[in-house]
Amino acid sequence: MKEILITNDDGFEADGLKELARALKSIARVTVVAPSSEKSACAHSLTLTKPLRFIKLDDGFFKLDDATPADCVFLALHSLYSKKPDLIISGINHGANVAEDITYSGTCGGAMEGVLHGIPSLSISQFYLNDSLDKFGFDLACEISLKVVKNIFENGYPLPEKKFLNLNIPAVSKTDYKGLKVVAAGEKTYLTSAQVNRNPRGLEYFWLGQMNIDFDKDKNTNSDIGALVDGYASLTPITLNLTSHNELESVQKWIR
Repeated sequence: MKEILITNDDGFEADGLKELARALKSIARVTVVAPSSEKSACAHSLTLTKPLRFIKLDDGFFKLDDATPADCVFLALHSLYSKKPDLIISGINHGANVAEDITYSGTCGGAMEGVLHGIPSLSISQFYLNDSLDKFGFDLACEISLKVVKNIFENGYPLPEKKFLNLNIPAVSKTDYKGLKVVAAGEKTYLTSAQVNRNPRGLEYFWLGQMNIDFDKDKNTNSDIGALVDGYASLTPITLNLTSHNELESVQKWIR
């Protein structure tokens, strides 16, 4: 039987994580190792300055105390497996991970850690608008994820080493879902946003603002953002090598 390791960045109690694990148990042996608390936007970070501790919650279900998704994958592979799992999945995240947000994403960070160890990896995120998550839940996300995972098991992982698949699910009902598109990561517009307040002792503090999906529609006609807003799921191959190859020659000329 195939082996799947699942993590996330919303924490071990997140509905997306639990529903995905439940759905995948129909086709594989599933082990969950998730952070003990939310670690959104922790990217591909590892915890190097303090010890980490597994806490077993059930058979094949662990939380890792105050860990990141990358920690969870790293230590699960070190401690729980004598043979590598067939697939690592990070998600289902509550919220999209598209465009340059991929570099912030703890969900994508879990998948990045997986492919660094030579294991096929998939990050999964559920886009939502207003109360769409309450209305539609994760049924569509689990259905699409199951199809993608079956395709990996039946036809092989479609990417070479150190590249992972990033899947995003639109905020629509099953009846309004238009299908799956393989597209590039898009381009967002980024602004700084934070709320300033004072604590009871008068000390000023800041709370970082909500990351909204602001984008130029003309630049995203065939991107993960464009697919989501049009009711499609997006599947994007992501590489960990961040070299801008097109600029190597121009930078070489510039440095002279």
